[in-house]
Amino acid sequence: MKFSISRDALLKPLSLVAGVVERRQTLPILSNVLITLDGDRLSLTGTDTEVELAARITLPEPGESGEITVPARKLADICKSLPDSGRLEFTLDEQRVQLRSGRSRFTLSTLPAGEFPNIEPAAGSVEFTVNQGQLKSLIDRTAFSMAQQDVRYYLNGMLFEVTPRHLRTVATDGHRLAMATYESELPGVRSDLQVILPRKGVLELLRLLQNPDEDVRLVLGGNHFHAITPDFTFTSKLVDGKFPEYERVVPRDADKRVLGPRVELKEALARTAILSNEKYRGVRLVLEDDNLQILANNPEQEEAEEQVGVSYSGSRVEIGFNVSYLIDVLSVLGSEEVRLQLSDGSRSVLVQDPGREDALYVVMPMRL
Repeated sequence: MKFSISRDALLKPLSLVAGVVERRQTLPILSNVLITLDGDRLSLTGTDTEVELAARITLPEPGESGEITVPARKLADICKSLPDSGRLEFTLDEQRVQLRSGRSRFTLSTLPAGEFPNIEPAAGSVEFTVNQGQLKSLIDRTAFSMAQQDVRYYLNGMLFEVTPRHLRTVATDGHRLAMATYESELPGVRSDLQVILPRKGVLELLRLLQNPDEDVRLVLGGNHFHAITPDFTFTSKLVDGKFPEYERVVPRDADKRVLGPRVELKEALARTAILSNEKYRGVRLVLEDDNLQILANNPEQEEAEEQVGVSYSGSRVEIGFNVSYLIDVLSVLGSEEVRLQLSDGSRSVLVQDPGREDALYVVMPMRL
């Protein structure tokens, strides 16, 4: 096995593939990247047995075909350290890989390609194509609400809901919920489907969606999630579980509406948060006659107060929230104004961009 490639052509796909590989592995083979050469077609594959990423590169000229696995992080670090315009000569010689670039020479250990644990391909029940930029937008607007290491394992990921008329992402950690919808006819989708992509799969998929003008083909079902572009094939096992009935927690009947400046409100919350309880991060919001008062205190008897002018004409309402949850929502909204809808001080608040109906956020109150 032998080929030559420019450092720049190898570095980007190798970095993405190496990102899937965990630093600490129980099996040595899982620390390696599988390198396969067939003529001028080079492929790099990394996996942790749950998520797999394969990158494809076309070489300027064919090399000597073969396949082998080498340590992923070491190969990536060597590539990063080489000069930008450098070329890399890759040679497999008696189960050792020789790397040469200019005056630099490296010898890497290998493991047989036959030991590499590929995720078995499975037929999907739904297959369709969507714009990369649109998919990235859906994930960007909801990913922050995913749970981390929750015992309710089905919350440690993101729900992808596919119907003939829309693609929707939903994430919740039990304290807040984020939902974004892309309304469009999806050719090839004939039935409704819900799958849960695990947290790591969501974050790796997000790193891949770098060409907003190009399409990505999604194949869902059969216990797997596949995303395919001309340069990459992403595969992840799905979370086996039932996602909560998210529509039931959206407070559609809230009768009190608040319209306020998003950036000013976010900055006021951030300042108030400085003197909130470091453990519970609670702030109190008091709504009254076109004014929103934000209050915080902590066990050291320190206090913070902010006033923000808003559009509100209902009765006086006092409600407590984890300030971090509110700031997270205001950070993903891109609008000048934000709309809050609530019923009273004990029920969840619905947060939206007043100019868009394709995303909504629900934040549960907390007792202070």
